[in-house]
Amino acid sequence: MSREEKGVTRRTVWRYSEGEAAAPEEDSVAVEEPLEIRVSGDTVAITMRTPGQDRELAVGFLFSEGLIRSVDDLGGVAYCGRPGEEGWGNVIEVTPAAGLVLEVERVSAARRGTLTTAACGVCGRRSVDDLMAVCSSVPPGPVLAPGVLVRATEQLRDVQRNFERTGGVHAAAALDASGGLITSAEDVGRHNAVDKVVGALVLGGAARSSRASVSSVTPRSERTPTVLVVSGRASFEIIQKAAVARIPVVASVSAASSLAIDLAERSGVTLATFVRGGRFNIYTHPARLGAV
Repeated sequence: MSREEKGVTRRTVWRYSEGEAAAPEEDSVAVEEPLEIRVSGDTVAITMRTPGQDRELAVGFLFSEGLIRSVDDLGGVAYCGRPGEEGWGNVIEVTPAAGLVLEVERVSAARRGTLTTAACGVCGRRSVDDLMAVCSSVPPGPVLAPGVLVRATEQLRDVQRNFERTGGVHAAAALDASGGLITSAEDVGRHNAVDKVVGALVLGGAARSSRASVSSVTPRSERTPTVLVVSGRASFEIIQKAAVARIPVVASVSAASSLAIDLAERSGVTLATFVRGGRFNIYTHPARLGAV
């Protein structure tokens, strides 16, 4: 089953237009189901997501929360139970590398046992300082051609296959400095879409936190993730996830919040918004785009 097939289902719809309803027909809608993320048997979060790239989602979530620093911290990531059992595919277990203990209590306490919804990025957190504690400053550079951003959201639209069928999912993608697509994801939650992208980078050895030790693991791709492009607005949590993954540029189709701009400035991330139609606005660190 392809990623698109897992993320789309059919439901009956009555279309109303010009004062009357048409005959019922089948319509494509985005799938939303819970995913329970466990670490060594302990539940860390339950998120409402679109099935597909669940391993990446779990890894990206734990990485963004600061529980893991690189692929070296992972021993295994697998679904719990057996295929065919009720609920199979909606609980995923992350096992840390041998000899490593992940501090799940810190995340559980910070979230106060709340449900992590598809739209939720920091719900249940005790304070903004908790989030900033896992963000380090992204080093300066590289300088990108403005055309890389101009084309970024166009490339994102090209990979939004589920959106084309349902109109009900967000998307995120990581690009290299020349604008080449590294990985992409769709989900009913924009934060989940970003976690799936970050998780794919972590699993491929292309994303490591500033706290990670030097690794002998060879990245599967020599291309460095340079731009995180998102289909929705740029919120604080999106910038946080980019900063932890040390992605220097965030490009958003929509607007940015004040706190997102403040965090981008503090963490060294270049933030561009309303990237569409050949135009964009730059709020922070414009030198990366040649605008000083």
